Amino acid sequence: MPVKNRFAELLPDIIAWRHDFHAHPELQYDVHRTAGRVSELLRSFGVDEVVEGIGQTGVVGVIRGRTDSSGRVIGLRADMDALPIIEATGLDYASTAPGRMHACGHDGHTSMLLGAAQYLAETRNFDGTAIVIFQPAEEGGAGAQAMIGDGLAERWNIQEFYGLHNMPGIPVGHFAIREGGIMAAADEFEITVTGKGGHAAMPNNAVDTLLVAAQIVVAMQSVVSRNVDPLKNGVVSCCVVETDSTAHNVIPQVVKISGTARSLDPDVRELQVQAMRRIAENTAAAFGAKAELDYHYGYPVTVNHPAPTRHAIEVARSISADVDTDVAPLMGGEDFSFMLNARPGAYMFIGNGDTAGLHHPQYTFTDEAIPFGASWLAGMVEARMPAA
Repeated sequence: MPVKNRFAELLPDIIAWRHDFHAHPELQYDVHRTAGRVSELLRSFGVDEVVEGIGQTGVVGVIRGRTDSSGRVIGLRADMDALPIIEATGLDYASTAPGRMHACGHDGHTSMLLGAAQYLAETRNFDGTAIVIFQPAEEGGAGAQAMIGDGLAERWNIQEFYGLHNMPGIPVGHFAIREGGIMAAADEFEITVTGKGGHAAMPNNAVDTLLVAAQIVVAMQSVVSRNVDPLKNGVVSCCVVETDSTAHNVIPQVVKISGTARSLDPDVRELQVQAMRRIAENTAAAFGAKAELDYHYGYPVTVNHPAPTRHAIEVARSISADVDTDVAPLMGGEDFSFMLNARPGAYMFIGNGDTAGLHHPQYTFTDEAIPFGASWLAGMVEARMPAA
């Protein structure tokens, strides 16, 4: 495939960019060095327009095809930020920033999209406009939402969004996707239990909030098992219990339970919230206490649209014979969901080989995956906007 061959030629440069990004990781919206380097490279490729500061520190590049009779505009997105993790890879280009690491492969995503941008700016073998999007703050900062809020889709009239993520455990050269929910809504919650504090030796004079909290934690395990359709997916995990006292002989006045809720269906998401509130409030009431659920909606479900998913599969199959079109969804969250809520599109997994898992201090991005990812990104533009 010509695109793939060109990326094999560009590979040494793309690897050099990635290693540089890896050595200088930045967190959330504080990606000024990375964004500056991205902008510099885009301009050197001859990209028609480079706009900085979208969604605080995001970068957008505009590449016009040889013709524009279709009026079509396709957006390609990569994330730029790293994680607050101490790197333990021992790589010669390991992080030079203490406590920060590209442990999710965003350095690879950014470099692959840069490679695709260089190729598209060189060839312009498409009819329409390609928008390359370099996003900050995927890791908990909702950078995609910030870019959408800054008018990303409307300003450039983007009609479809496409993005990808490397996946350890999938062989290099393989692709994986599914129509519908591919990554979960990622929400957080806090349940505050209020009772009557007192001396632990006289529990009859208190309302034991720790006992109430324990009952709530146990009862929360019924949210999914006894409320969610068994053919659907959901997770409710209580992860932290805190009290307002650390003394061994005090029944605390207040106990807080916090955790995460995940779902792959908007209806399941709302069902879980309702069940959690009902269980918390009524369990507490049964013991003479009060419970209040504070639910924080995070990233929505990442939903691949039907037609864009088919297009993504076709391009992947033009690159590789190994394309899983019904990969199991993941319960992790992804803020590309905000872009897919704004416009149709699809999110693809590409193989990273047998490496440590995402967010692990020994995770490594596999450079051999670069030609496959860059080929798919560029291929989406050429396939969705074929030259007139």
